[in-house]
Amino acid sequence: MANDDTNKGEFALIDLIRRRAAASDAVPVGIGDDCAVLDAPGGPVVITTDMIIEGVHFEETDPLLEVGWKATCVSFSDIAAMGLRPTALLCAAALPEGFSMQQAEEIFRGINHACTEFGVALVGGDTTSSTGPLSLCTTALGKADGHLKPLLRSGAQEGDTILVTGSLGGSILGKHLTFRPRVDEAVALNDSFDVHAMIDISDGLAADLTHIIEESNLGAIIEADKIPTADAAHELARHTGKTPLQHALSDGEDFELLFTMHPDAAARLLKQPAFEVPVSAIGRIIDAGLFIELDGQRRPLEPKGYEHFK
Repeated sequence: MANDDTNKGEFALIDLIRRRAAASDAVPVGIGDDCAVLDAPGGPVVITTDMIIEGVHFEETDPLLEVGWKATCVSFSDIAAMGLRPTALLCAAALPEGFSMQQAEEIFRGINHACTEFGVALVGGDTTSSTGPLSLCTTALGKADGHLKPLLRSGAQEGDTILVTGSLGGSILGKHLTFRPRVDEAVALNDSFDVHAMIDISDGLAADLTHIIEESNLGAIIEADKIPTADAAHELARHTGKTPLQHALSDGEDFELLFTMHPDAAARLLKQPAFEVPVSAIGRIIDAGLFIELDGQRRPLEPKGYEHFK
């Protein structure tokens, strides 16, 4: 058997770190979900951190206001994936040599706009100069208040309906910079419905659904004709040689919510929506495997999505 250290890819690295990381009784949920969950007086606290880097997550020509917004909202989206609201944010910035005060202020405007929009306190961080590209690292915290509890990836149950908010694919055409994290929608779901498992779609529908079924030790079937494909996926498909469905399955950075619940609860949500953002039922949880039903045939679905260190 090959040594675990020889496995390649972002998710293999995360798995290696997860298996070797130190643990604490004060941390009921560590590596392996959208946020860690920490025990605290008055209720659990969730915490997440994200980094975005020029040339990987955005381009030098992208508006810095949108870069600041994205840096903040990727972490807010992780908190939303736990069914909670973000409450505080820290941001660390590595600014390239020659970066002007005006440019730095533009990034801060984007960060502050996102914090103001979602009622989050910007409480600190760090700044440093860098010989490399512009890099921003955000850490967001949220708190489980009242009866709300953190929603995990691991709670899916066999027979659950699989649902998704919004539409998917083609985010590189602009949505990846300007998306609105589904904070309000996530809290509404957590407050009014028995959601079993939830994640935000950052790596791609197929990859992120795989995270849910792996953590839940189950499987899934999704129906191709039920997947809400974004107009941007159709536009991008005209230039890439891929189908809109392929883009919807694997593009990533849609930052929509992917979640499971009992079919009766799903039917109630679809009949009486809890918010304006569209929700689609796209499949169901089964005992094992990952499949897609397309043109009347069921076939295995490869969990392709964006992954670093390929």
